[in-house]
Amino acid sequence: MTLRVLYSRHAVERMVLRGISRREVEAAIRSGSKSRQGDRIVAAYRYFEVVYIVMEKRIFVITVKPRW
Repeated sequence: MTLRVLYSRHAVERMVLRGISRREVEAAIRSGSKSRQGDRIVAAYRYFEVVYIVMEKRIFVITVKPRW
């Protein structure tokens, strides 16, 4: 299954800053440990978390941050 993933400018900037690829973000969305943060989903994976929302058949990545 191919994910339809859109990225905010902020998310892309954070990914570049932290050396995290789109492939890693998509793996986090597929396989990461999920929790809710209001209407947002947080996927924890390896050393980072991906915060995103689901819009119809697309996923919109809001930010990517280190796990604490």
